Amino acid sequence: MPKITFIKVDGERVETDAKVGNTVMEVAKELDLPMLAACGGALACATCQVVVDEEWYEKTGEVSEDEEDLLDTAHDLTPTSRLCCQIPITDDLDGLVVSLTPMG
Repeated sequence: MPKITFIKVDGERVETDAKVGNTVMEVAKELDLPMLAACGGALACATCQVVVDEEWYEKTGEVSEDEEDLLDTAHDLTPTSRLCCQIPITDDLDGLVVSLTPMG
């Protein structure tokens, strides 16, 4: 199982094993991490925004036009921001590091 590290807003690091086929958002919600994810992964909001560590950004896959449009509505947008509902877990993401963003 690939390992993912989530960095909370306060700097706390949470490392976990992630099931291939789930999304990063599903893993975060299973861990009860502070993330709204209001639409449940339907690509209808930007409340599951994370900042992907630079070295991992390219490995998270192509950003769709719909995701880009929603990211434009997000707070604290960075060049490596992604909606984590759009990042499927694969074996290639073993070691992925993402930072959570403030809610609200």
